Amino acid sequence: MIKLYNFDELRPEEILNRDIRAEKNVEDVVDGIIAEVRARGDEALKEYALKFDGAKIDDLQVTQAEIDEAFANMDPYFLETLREAAANIERFHRQQVHKNFVINEKPGIVLGQKYTPIEKAGVYVPGGTAAYPSTVLMDVIPAKVAGVSEIVMTTPAGKDGRVNPVILAAAATAGVTKIFKTGGAQAVAALAYGTQSIPAVDKIVGPGNIYVATAKRKVFGKVGIDMIAGPSEILVLADGGCNPAWVAADLLSQAEHDKLASPVLVTDSPALARAVQAELEVQIPQLPRAAIARASVDDNGKIIVCTDLHKAIEACNIIAPEHLEVCVEDPFGVLNEIKNAGSIFLGRNVPEALGDYFAGPNHTLPTSGTARFSSPLGVDDFVKKSSFLYYTREALGEVAPRIADFAEREGLHAHAKSVTIRYEDNSNE
Repeated sequence: MIKLYNFDELRPEEILNRDIRAEKNVEDVVDGIIAEVRARGDEALKEYALKFDGAKIDDLQVTQAEIDEAFANMDPYFLETLREAAANIERFHRQQVHKNFVINEKPGIVLGQKYTPIEKAGVYVPGGTAAYPSTVLMDVIPAKVAGVSEIVMTTPAGKDGRVNPVILAAAATAGVTKIFKTGGAQAVAALAYGTQSIPAVDKIVGPGNIYVATAKRKVFGKVGIDMIAGPSEILVLADGGCNPAWVAADLLSQAEHDKLASPVLVTDSPALARAVQAELEVQIPQLPRAAIARASVDDNGKIIVCTDLHKAIEACNIIAPEHLEVCVEDPFGVLNEIKNAGSIFLGRNVPEALGDYFAGPNHTLPTSGTARFSSPLGVDDFVKKSSFLYYTREALGEVAPRIADFAEREGLHAHAKSVTIRYEDNSNE
C-alpha cells in the first residue's frame, strides 16, 4: 500500500531519493560493449543482437521494403492517429525555432548570433516487451524542425530479426533517414563511434535502460547527449475537489512503466489522501501490469499531505518531477508558483497520457530532480549557437587601450600585443 506522509515532518532530502548511478558491474559491462563495438563494428552488433535479443541479423539496416510492408499492414485508424500526433508535435516545436540576430548600433561594429542545426542526430528507441512509437515522434520531429539533415535511428529487432512495424511506421511518418536493427549500450556505441554500416552522429537522444543511460554518459564528449534519464515519475498536485479515482488512475499511468517508477500525490486534503490510498488498492489488481504497478506504488509511491496549497506547491518544487499534474480549482492561478517541473498538465481533465502521445509538447523530460536545471527535449537540442563580431580598424582603435589594459591585468601579454601591434606602425595591414 502507498505510504502517507505529513510534509512538515519530512526533511527535503527525504521526500524523494532518486539516485540513478549505475552499479560497478553495469559500468564494467558497458565498458566492454563499447570497446567491442569500436574494435569490431557491425560484427559485434550482430553478435550482441543474437546474445541479448535472440535475433539473427544479416543486414543491420532496415530496408525500404520492410518499411513499405509495415505501412501496408498497419491499422488505418492508428496510422491516422500517428499523423495527427505528428502534426501536433511539429506545430508545437515550430514555435521553439530561434531567429538569428544582428546588432549594429555603433559605427564600424557588427555583433550577432546565428543558429546552425547539427548535421547528424542519432535517435535511440527502446525495444523489448513494448514498442514506443510515441518516442519516435517526440525525438525525431524536433530534429527535423531544427533542420538536421541526417537522422539515424537504432532500435532492437525481435527474435524474427524484424523491427516492430509500428516503430517503422512512426519513423517513416516522422522523417527518419536511416534505421538500424541494434539496441542497448551497443547501439549507443555505434552511434557515437560509427561502424561499417552505421554513421557516427553528432548527438544521441532517446530513453533507455540503465545500460543505455550508462553508455550515453560514457560517450558524452565524443558526442552530445540529451540527458541521463532515470525511472519515470509523476506527481499529482490535487485539492479536495478532485475525484480520487481519477487521481489514482493518473498515478498508475506511470507506475505501470517500471518497478522503479515514482508515483506521488501531494495534497492539502487528508480526506483525498485516504480516498486515493484506498482507490489504488481497487485499481491495481485490474491492471495487466499489476505486478509492476504494485512494486512501484509500494516501494516508491508517496502521498504527502500539506497544511495548505502553497505548502503543497513548495513540496512540488523540491521534488522537481518529470510530470506534474496540477489538479486544482484554478490551475492557471498557481502556474507561476511552480518553478521546477519537466512538463506541467493544467486542470482536472488533462491526464499525463495526453502529453505522452498527442497534444504536442515533448514527452522526453528531465527526471530524478533534474528539472531544477534542465528542460524537455526540443528544437534547442538540435542546434548550435555561434556568436560573430566585426570591427573596422577605426572601431578597434577606439577600444584598443582598454582591451590591452584588461589583458595585461590578467597577465596575458600576448593578448594585449595582438591588439596593440595593429597600431604600432600605423599600417592598414
